[in-house]
Amino acid sequence: MADERILISSENGLGRITLNRPKAINAVDTAMLEAVREALDAFRTDPDVAVVLFDGVGDRGFSAGGDIRAVHAALAAGNPAAAEEFFRTEYTMNAEIDEFLKPIVAFADGVTMGGGIGMAGHAHVRVVTETSRLAMPETRIGFTPDAGGSWLLARAPGRVGEYLALTSAEMGPEDAIYAGFADLLVPRGDLDAVREALETRADPSTPTELVMLFDETPGDSALAGAREWIDDAFALPTVPGIRDRLRELAADPRWSGELSPASALAALDERPPTSLAVTLASIRSSRGLTLRAALEQEYGLVGWFATTQPDMVEGIRAQMIDKDRDPHWSPATFDELPAGTVEAAFAHRGARMLFG
Repeated sequence: MADERILISSENGLGRITLNRPKAINAVDTAMLEAVREALDAFRTDPDVAVVLFDGVGDRGFSAGGDIRAVHAALAAGNPAAAEEFFRTEYTMNAEIDEFLKPIVAFADGVTMGGGIGMAGHAHVRVVTETSRLAMPETRIGFTPDAGGSWLLARAPGRVGEYLALTSAEMGPEDAIYAGFADLLVPRGDLDAVREALETRADPSTPTELVMLFDETPGDSALAGAREWIDDAFALPTVPGIRDRLRELAADPRWSGELSPASALAALDERPPTSLAVTLASIRSSRGLTLRAALEQEYGLVGWFATTQPDMVEGIRAQMIDKDRDPHWSPATFDELPAGTVEAAFAHRGARMLFG
């Protein structure tokens, strides 16, 4: 059955998948993800479709991610299976995007976070605009970067991946390109022209070359300028060690401003210890994995968070439901974090594996 929140069209060789839920910044639920997968399946075998485009309706963003309210409702009702089915559908779609044999172009315009990066971040040509705001914000809600986000973060330069994952920091277009989450910067006002070019496919003919006709040279990345202190602190083996080093670096007058050791430390102080410890291990483990293996690892972790750990439900409540921004983490401090917590999270497997 068609879902009006996912608009599917094909014309002049361009298959288009448009997220159409602008009031929710195009947040996706299980039914929407299934509609996207059905469209990809149809485009895969359609000889008239040569290129696929992901975009979204509205000025606020491509996609704020998964419908976390629906996930919270399922978990709060004691139905983790429904939540896990959402993640299963999402993660298998992420792999399909990455492995799709026809080129996929994604417009990560405006807000593109979490599950939105799971779609746009694994496309073959990833376009950002001057309005783009990208992030993997899962530690804010007591969770861990997913939708293949751990794999993307693991491939960021130096220890930028650990920094972005633990702090949930947002990236503008320059930082997104520097960190490996995007390829090209195109002014928002030129996106319609890019769509038209993808349909007409005048010379040059590849999607990358066509988009490059509209590409603007990005400015300096703030992340690149902060690499010295980011690599210094976030290379340490534990989160308490990272926090201690950030505290030392915050006293250095060279490092101040919005992106600084002090701001990173303040972000970590707000995050739940369990989420931070598991996330640090996840990013480092994903450096040695394929995307499919990283998604499999994430699926095991989401099952653990959904069934054995209360912070995810509490974090969503505080940030998205009650919006009191006052989560009560369990445990609240690293001193209270039980030994073996990270090992238990990685040892968890649901009744079914994600692939195979």
